[in-house]
Amino acid sequence: MKIDEACIGCIINQSSKVASAIKADEVLTEKLISAVTQSSKDFSFSLTPPEVATDVYELMSILVDKADLYEEIKNYSTQNALSYIPFLEYKISKSQDKLLTATKVAIAGNVIDLAAEVEFDLADEIEKIFETDFGHDDFEKLKEMLADAKTLLVIGDNTGEHIFDYLFIQTLQQLYPLLYISYMVRGNPIINDVTMKEAKEAGFDKLCNLVDSGVNTPGFVYNRANEESQQLFDEVDVVITKGMGNYECLSPSPRKNLCYLLKVKCSVVASSLERNIGDIVCKTV
Repeated sequence: MKIDEACIGCIINQSSKVASAIKADEVLTEKLISAVTQSSKDFSFSLTPPEVATDVYELMSILVDKADLYEEIKNYSTQNALSYIPFLEYKISKSQDKLLTATKVAIAGNVIDLAAEVEFDLADEIEKIFETDFGHDDFEKLKEMLADAKTLLVIGDNTGEHIFDYLFIQTLQQLYPLLYISYMVRGNPIINDVTMKEAKEAGFDKLCNLVDSGVNTPGFVYNRANEESQQLFDEVDVVITKGMGNYECLSPSPRKNLCYLLKVKCSVVASSLERNIGDIVCKTV
Protein backbone atom coordinates (compact mmCIF):
# COMPACT_ATOMS: atom_id res chain seq x y z
CA MET A 1 0.00 0.00 0.00
CA LYS A 2 1.70 3.19 -1.20
CA ILE A 3 1.63 6.60 0.47
CA ASP A 4 -1.37 8.79 -0.31
CA GLU A 5 -1.65 12.60 -0.39
CA ALA A 6 -3.67 12.36 2.81
CA CYS A 7 -0.72 10.69 4.55
CA ILE A 8 1.50 13.77 4.21
CA GLY A 9 -0.34 15.96 6.70
CA CYS A 10 -0.60 13.07 9.13
CA ILE A 11 3.14 12.41 9.01
CA ILE A 12 3.97 16.11 9.40
CA ASN A 13 1.62 16.25 12.40
CA GLN A 14 3.67 13.55 14.09
CA SER A 15 6.42 16.12 14.66
CA SER A 16 4.05 17.95 17.02
CA LYS A 17 3.25 14.69 18.80
CA VAL A 18 6.94 13.96 19.30
CA ALA A 19 7.57 17.49 20.57
CA SER A 20 4.81 17.02 23.13
CA ALA A 21 6.07 13.58 24.14
CA ILE A 22 9.61 14.78 24.84
CA LYS A 23 8.36 18.05 26.40
CA ALA A 24 10.28 20.12 23.86
CA ASP A 25 10.50 23.87 24.36
CA GLU A 26 9.10 26.29 21.79
CA VAL A 27 12.36 26.57 19.86
CA LEU A 28 12.88 22.81 19.53
CA THR A 29 9.22 22.26 18.70
CA GLU A 30 9.42 24.72 15.82
CA LYS A 31 12.67 23.12 14.68
CA LEU A 32 11.06 19.69 14.54
CA ILE A 33 7.94 20.86 12.73
CA SER A 34 9.96 22.90 10.25
CA ALA A 35 12.39 20.06 9.50
CA VAL A 36 9.64 17.51 8.94
CA THR A 37 7.60 19.91 6.83
CA GLN A 38 10.64 20.58 4.66
CA SER A 39 11.39 16.87 4.30
CA SER A 40 7.80 16.23 3.22
CA LYS A 41 8.56 17.93 -0.08
CA ASP A 42 10.73 14.94 -0.98
CA PHE A 43 8.38 12.16 0.13
CA SER A 44 8.39 9.33 -2.41
CA PHE A 45 4.98 8.10 -3.50
CA SER A 46 6.56 4.78 -4.45
CA LEU A 47 6.99 3.91 -0.75
CA THR A 48 4.59 2.72 1.94
CA PRO A 49 3.56 5.15 4.71
CA PRO A 50 5.72 3.32 7.31
CA GLU A 51 8.79 3.60 5.08
CA VAL A 52 8.27 7.34 4.69
CA ALA A 53 7.64 7.71 8.43
CA THR A 54 10.91 5.91 9.16
CA ASP A 55 12.96 8.64 7.49
CA VAL A 56 11.00 11.29 9.37
CA TYR A 57 11.53 9.65 12.75
CA GLU A 58 15.22 9.08 12.10
CA LEU A 59 15.52 12.81 11.29
CA MET A 60 13.72 13.77 14.52
CA SER A 61 15.87 11.39 16.57
CA ILE A 62 18.98 13.14 15.28
CA LEU A 63 17.56 16.60 15.95
CA VAL A 64 16.72 15.82 19.59
CA ASP A 65 19.62 13.39 20.15
CA LYS A 66 17.32 10.65 21.48
CA ALA A 67 17.19 7.16 19.98
CA ASP A 68 13.80 6.17 21.43
CA LEU A 69 11.56 9.22 21.12
CA TYR A 70 8.62 7.60 22.90
CA GLU A 71 10.53 5.67 25.56
CA GLU A 72 8.66 7.16 28.53
CA ILE A 73 5.24 6.83 26.89
CA LYS A 74 6.01 3.23 25.90
CA ASN A 75 6.77 2.42 29.54
CA TYR A 76 3.47 4.00 30.59
CA SER A 77 1.57 2.13 27.86
CA THR A 78 2.99 -1.16 29.09
CA GLN A 79 2.09 -0.52 32.71
CA ASN A 80 -1.39 0.67 31.72
CA ALA A 81 -1.95 -2.45 29.62
CA LEU A 82 -0.78 -4.70 32.44
CA SER A 83 -3.46 -3.23 34.72
CA TYR A 84 -6.15 -4.80 32.51
CA ILE A 85 -4.66 -8.29 32.48
CA PRO A 86 -6.63 -9.80 35.41
CA PHE A 87 -9.93 -8.67 33.85
CA LEU A 88 -8.98 -9.88 30.37
CA GLU A 89 -7.74 -13.24 31.68
CA TYR A 90 -11.10 -13.64 33.42
CA LYS A 91 -13.02 -12.78 30.24
CA ILE A 92 -11.06 -15.34 28.22
CA SER A 93 -11.34 -18.06 30.87
CA LYS A 94 -15.15 -17.68 31.07
CA SER A 95 -15.70 -17.34 27.33
CA GLN A 96 -17.62 -19.94 25.32
CA ASP A 97 -15.37 -19.10 22.36
CA LYS A 98 -11.92 -18.47 23.78
CA LEU A 99 -10.28 -17.90 20.40
CA LEU A 100 -12.78 -15.23 19.45
CA THR A 101 -12.42 -13.49 22.82
CA ALA A 102 -8.61 -13.62 22.72
CA THR A 103 -8.61 -12.31 19.14
CA LYS A 104 -10.74 -9.35 20.19
CA VAL A 105 -8.40 -8.76 23.14
CA ALA A 106 -5.49 -8.62 20.71
CA ILE A 107 -7.33 -6.13 18.51
CA ALA A 108 -8.37 -3.99 21.49
CA GLY A 109 -4.69 -3.42 22.21
CA ASN A 110 -4.24 -1.99 18.72
CA VAL A 111 -5.74 1.33 19.85
CA ILE A 112 -2.39 2.05 21.54
CA ASP A 113 -1.05 3.86 18.49
CA LEU A 114 0.88 7.14 18.66
CA ALA A 115 1.05 7.68 14.90
CA ALA A 116 -2.62 7.29 13.97
CA GLU A 117 -4.84 9.97 12.44
CA VAL A 118 -7.53 9.25 15.03
CA GLU A 119 -6.86 8.21 18.63
CA PHE A 120 -9.05 5.96 20.77
CA ASP A 121 -9.29 5.42 24.52
CA LEU A 122 -8.04 2.00 25.68
CA ALA A 123 -10.44 1.72 28.62
CA ASP A 124 -13.40 2.52 26.39
CA GLU A 125 -12.22 0.03 23.78
CA ILE A 126 -11.88 -2.78 26.32
CA GLU A 127 -15.32 -2.03 27.71
CA LYS A 128 -17.06 -2.45 24.34
CA ILE A 129 -14.78 -4.77 22.32
CA PHE A 130 -16.50 -8.03 23.28
CA GLU A 131 -19.86 -6.79 21.98
CA THR A 132 -18.37 -5.22 18.84
CA ASP A 133 -18.79 -7.07 15.55
CA PHE A 134 -15.96 -7.22 13.02
CA GLY A 135 -16.29 -4.65 10.26
CA HIS A 136 -14.57 -7.19 8.04
CA ASP A 137 -15.24 -10.64 9.43
CA ASP A 138 -13.04 -13.51 8.26
CA PHE A 139 -12.83 -15.01 11.74
CA GLU A 140 -14.17 -18.41 10.67
CA LYS A 141 -11.55 -18.52 7.90
CA LEU A 142 -8.87 -17.70 10.47
CA LYS A 143 -10.08 -20.63 12.60
CA GLU A 144 -9.84 -22.94 9.59
CA MET A 145 -6.30 -21.74 8.83
CA LEU A 146 -5.19 -22.32 12.43
CA ALA A 147 -6.80 -25.75 12.60
CA ASP A 148 -4.63 -26.96 9.73
CA ALA A 149 -1.43 -25.17 10.77
CA LYS A 150 1.69 -26.53 12.41
CA THR A 151 3.55 -23.21 12.48
CA LEU A 152 2.34 -19.65 13.09
CA LEU A 153 4.02 -16.26 12.94
CA VAL A 154 2.46 -13.30 14.77
CA ILE A 155 3.98 -9.96 13.71
CA GLY A 156 3.65 -7.49 16.58
CA ASP A 157 2.88 -3.80 16.35
CA ASN A 158 2.89 -1.38 19.28
CA THR A 159 4.27 -1.38 22.81
CA GLY A 160 1.44 -1.89 25.29
CA GLU A 161 -0.48 -3.74 22.61
CA HIS A 162 2.12 -6.48 22.94
CA ILE A 163 0.81 -7.24 26.45
CA PHE A 164 -2.52 -8.21 24.88
CA ASP A 165 -0.68 -10.18 22.19
CA TYR A 166 0.84 -12.22 25.03
CA LEU A 167 -2.65 -13.26 26.17
CA PHE A 168 -3.59 -14.02 22.57
CA ILE A 169 -0.60 -16.33 22.12
CA GLN A 170 -1.18 -17.99 25.50
CA THR A 171 -4.71 -18.80 24.42
CA LEU A 172 -3.54 -20.13 21.05
CA GLN A 173 -1.10 -22.41 22.85
CA GLN A 174 -3.92 -23.78 25.02
CA LEU A 175 -6.22 -24.36 22.06
CA TYR A 176 -3.55 -25.65 19.66
CA PRO A 177 -0.89 -27.31 21.85
CA LEU A 178 1.06 -28.65 18.86
CA LEU A 179 1.22 -25.27 17.10
CA TYR A 180 4.73 -23.78 17.01
CA ILE A 181 4.34 -20.01 17.46
CA SER A 182 6.80 -17.22 16.70
CA TYR A 183 6.38 -13.57 17.69
CA MET A 184 8.21 -10.98 15.60
CA VAL A 185 9.21 -7.47 16.71
CA ARG A 186 10.94 -4.43 15.18
CA GLY A 187 14.71 -4.24 14.80
CA ASN A 188 15.08 -0.89 16.58
CA PRO A 189 12.97 1.78 18.33
CA ILE A 190 10.60 3.44 15.84
CA ILE A 191 7.53 5.42 16.98
CA ASN A 192 6.03 3.30 19.81
CA ASP A 193 6.50 -0.07 18.12
CA VAL A 194 7.51 -3.09 20.18
CA THR A 195 11.17 -4.14 20.06
CA MET A 196 13.15 -7.00 21.63
CA LYS A 197 13.61 -4.92 24.77
CA GLU A 198 9.89 -4.64 25.56
CA ALA A 199 9.13 -8.17 24.35
CA LYS A 200 11.76 -9.73 26.62
CA GLU A 201 10.60 -7.64 29.57
CA ALA A 202 7.11 -9.08 28.98
CA GLY A 203 8.49 -12.64 28.86
CA PHE A 204 7.91 -13.47 25.20
CA ASP A 205 11.29 -15.18 25.03
CA LYS A 206 9.96 -17.73 27.51
CA LEU A 207 6.46 -17.88 26.01
CA CYS A 208 7.31 -18.65 22.38
CA ASN A 209 9.94 -18.22 19.67
CA LEU A 210 10.84 -14.51 19.82
CA VAL A 211 12.27 -13.04 16.61
CA ASP A 212 13.94 -9.70 15.85
CA SER A 213 12.83 -8.80 12.32
CA GLY A 214 15.72 -6.43 11.75
CA VAL A 215 13.40 -3.88 10.12
CA ASN A 216 13.74 -0.21 11.03
CA THR A 217 10.21 0.60 9.88
CA PRO A 218 6.90 0.82 11.82
CA GLY A 219 5.61 -2.13 9.83
CA PHE A 220 7.13 -5.32 8.39
CA VAL A 221 8.89 -4.36 5.16
CA TYR A 222 10.07 -7.69 3.74
CA ASN A 223 13.09 -6.37 1.84
CA ARG A 224 14.39 -4.62 4.98
CA ALA A 225 14.08 -7.71 7.17
CA ASN A 226 16.98 -9.96 8.08
CA GLU A 227 17.39 -13.34 6.39
CA GLU A 228 16.00 -15.29 9.35
CA SER A 229 12.82 -13.24 9.37
CA GLN A 230 12.33 -13.45 5.62
CA GLN A 231 12.70 -17.22 5.72
CA LEU A 232 10.29 -17.51 8.65
CA PHE A 233 7.73 -15.29 6.92
CA ASP A 234 7.97 -17.38 3.75
CA GLU A 235 7.85 -20.81 5.36
CA VAL A 236 5.33 -20.71 8.24
CA ASP A 237 1.88 -22.12 7.60
CA VAL A 238 0.04 -18.99 8.82
CA VAL A 239 0.98 -15.35 9.40
CA ILE A 240 -1.05 -13.00 11.60
CA THR A 241 -0.11 -9.33 11.39
CA LYS A 242 -1.16 -6.79 13.98
CA GLY A 243 -2.07 -3.18 13.25
CA MET A 244 -2.17 -0.66 10.44
CA GLY A 245 1.58 -0.36 9.87
CA ASN A 246 1.90 -4.05 9.09
CA TYR A 247 -1.21 -3.88 6.91
CA GLU A 248 0.22 -0.93 4.97
CA CYS A 249 3.49 -2.76 4.37
CA LEU A 250 1.93 -6.14 3.52
CA SER A 251 -1.02 -5.06 1.39
CA PRO A 252 -1.52 -6.50 -1.12
CA SER A 253 -0.34 -9.63 0.64
CA PRO A 254 2.83 -11.23 -0.73
CA ARG A 255 1.68 -14.69 0.41
CA LYS A 256 -1.37 -16.83 1.17
CA ASN A 257 -2.66 -17.80 4.62
CA LEU A 258 -2.12 -14.35 6.07
CA CYS A 259 -4.53 -12.59 8.44
CA TYR A 260 -4.67 -8.87 9.22
CA LEU A 261 -5.92 -7.99 12.73
CA LEU A 262 -6.39 -4.27 13.34
CA LYS A 263 -8.46 -1.32 14.41
CA VAL A 264 -9.06 1.16 11.56
CA LYS A 265 -7.65 4.49 12.72
CA CYS A 266 -7.16 6.53 9.56
CA SER A 267 -9.07 7.46 6.41
CA VAL A 268 -6.48 6.02 4.01
CA VAL A 269 -6.56 2.55 5.57
CA ALA A 270 -10.35 2.80 5.86
CA SER A 271 -10.57 3.46 2.13
CA SER A 272 -8.18 0.61 1.31
CA LEU A 273 -10.23 -1.85 3.37
CA GLU A 274 -13.57 -0.32 2.33
CA ARG A 275 -14.42 0.08 5.99
CA ASN A 276 -15.03 2.96 8.41
CA ILE A 277 -12.71 4.57 10.94
CA GLY A 278 -13.31 2.76 14.22
CA ASP A 279 -14.08 -0.63 12.66
CA ILE A 280 -12.24 -3.71 13.87
CA VAL A 281 -10.93 -6.00 11.16
CA CYS A 282 -10.12 -9.68 10.82
CA LYS A 283 -9.22 -10.10 7.16
CA THR A 284 -7.62 -13.19 5.65
CA VAL A 285 -5.96 -13.78 2.28
